[in-house]
Amino acid sequence: MIQRIQTVYLLVVAILMVVMMSLPVGSFVASDYTATVFNNLSLVAPDGTADYESWAMFAILMVSAVVTLGTIFLYKKRMLQIRLTIFNIILLLGYYGTLVTFVFMLKGENSFTPSWTVILPLISIILDWLAIRAIGKDEMLVKAYERLR
Repeated sequence: MIQRIQTVYLLVVAILMVVMMSLPVGSFVASDYTATVFNNLSLVAPDGTADYESWAMFAILMVSAVVTLGTIFLYKKRMLQIRLTIFNIILLLGYYGTLVTFVFMLKGENSFTPSWTVILPLISIILDWLAIRAIGKDEMLVKAYERLR
C-alpha cells in the first residue's frame, strides 16, 4: 500500500488539507490599517471577536481530507480510487469558488491580502492529478497481467 507512489501523493494531499484548515487564508485590511484575519473557520476581528461566517470553507477542506484518507485504503479498487480522487479535485475547485465568493461578499471597502496558504489546494489538485495517472498505470498493468493468464 505505502510502496505505491499514488499513496504518497494522496498522503501529502491529506497533510496539506490539514495544514490548510489550521492556517489563515488571508486578511482584510481596513482604511485605518486594522486587519481582520480570515481563517477557514472564522473571521477574527482586531479586538479578538470571532465571526463564524466562513465555516463552509472549513467543511470543504474537512471532507476533502477525509475523502483523501479513505481513498488511500481503497488500493484494491483502483477505479473507485480514481473516481474519489476526481471528486476530491472537484471539491478543491469548489473550495476556490467558495473562497472567491466569501472574499467578494466580506470585502466591502476593505482590501484583501491573501496568505501563502491559498496555494496549497492548487498543489493538492496537482498531486491528485499525479495520483490519478499513477493509479491508471497500475490498472493498465493489472489488465495486462490478466490478459497473459
